[in-house]
Amino acid sequence: MIPLPLPDIDDNIVEIDSDYYMEEPENSQNIIDLSFFGTNIYGVPDEATGQLVANYSAMESSVNPEELGSYLEGDILMPEDQVLTKNGIVLPSSRWPNAVVPFEIRGNFNARELSVIEHALEQFHRYTCVRFVPRTGQDNDYVSIANGNSGCWSTVGRTGGRQEVNLQSPGCLSKSGTAIHELMHALGFLHEQNRQERDDYVAIQYHNIERHALGNFERATETVAFGVPYDYGSIMHYSPNAFSSNGRPTIVPLRPLADNVMGQRNGFSAFDIEKLNKMYDCGYLSPPPVSGPDAVSNGIESNVVNSFVGGFLTGLGLAEEKVDD
Repeated sequence: MIPLPLPDIDDNIVEIDSDYYMEEPENSQNIIDLSFFGTNIYGVPDEATGQLVANYSAMESSVNPEELGSYLEGDILMPEDQVLTKNGIVLPSSRWPNAVVPFEIRGNFNARELSVIEHALEQFHRYTCVRFVPRTGQDNDYVSIANGNSGCWSTVGRTGGRQEVNLQSPGCLSKSGTAIHELMHALGFLHEQNRQERDDYVAIQYHNIERHALGNFERATETVAFGVPYDYGSIMHYSPNAFSSNGRPTIVPLRPLADNVMGQRNGFSAFDIEKLNKMYDCGYLSPPPVSGPDAVSNGIESNVVNSFVGGFLTGLGLAEEKVDD
C-alpha cells in the first residue's frame, strides 16, 4: 500500500517521540512505565459503574462509555499481584509474541453484540499485522472478552495467563470503537491525552473535572515511542467532556477543529495504525492517502483529515461501521 502522508507540525511545536513505552534497559525485557499511577492502578469492578454503563446512550451522552468507570483513567484495571517497580510494571514480555493474541469470547453476548466484537477484530486484521486467533489448550496467555463485570475495561499489555477485556452490555458495545479501544489497552497502549507532552496540545480544565477523577489526567513523567506526533483523532484519546462535573469541557484543544474529533470511536486513526504497526514490527502498513478536497496540506486540518481511518473515511470505503442496529 502507499504510505499515508503524515501531517505537518507547526514550527513552534516540537515533535516528541512518545507513547507509554520505555526504551528497554540493558539486561531487561519490555517495560511499560506505569509508575506514575502509584497504587491507584489496582481496582475492582464496582456496581456504580455498572449502573452508569447499563443506562448509557450513545445518542444522548457527550462521553464514551469507557469514560464512566471509577477505575484508573476510567477503564484500566491491573492484577493485584503484578510487580510494581520504580521503572513501572515489568513484564517478561509486555507485547504479544509474533503479534499473535489468542482470545476467547466468554459472556452472554447477543448476536448484535457479537457482530460488534467481530467488526473490531476485523479492523486489527485489516490494518495491522496483529492477529487475534481462537485460543487452544496450548495457549496459557490469552485475552478473554467477557461481559460478566461492571464497565468497559482492560489490563495493559500482556500480563500472563487469562486477562480479561470486559465489555458490559449494552453500553460498551454501542460502537465497535470501544471494543477496539479496550483491545488496544490489552496490546499495550495507554491513553493519548496522558502523554508527557500533552500540554503543548490540550489544556486540561481541572475546575470542571469531578474531584474523584482528577488523577485520571496525570501526565506520564517519561514517554518514549515511535516518532508519531500527538494525535487528537486517536481512538485512545478522551472525549472533550470526559469526567466533567458540570457538563463543561475538561479537555480543550490548542488547535482549531480538534474538539470535533477528540474521543472519536468510529475506528483507528492513521497514527494509531502507524504506532501499532511499529510496536509490533509490522512494517509500514497503512491505508491509501487521502486525496481531493479533503486533503489539506498543513496544520490541524491535515491532522484531522489524515488521522481518520475507521468510520471517518467512509467516503474512501475504509473500515466503515457495518454493524446493524
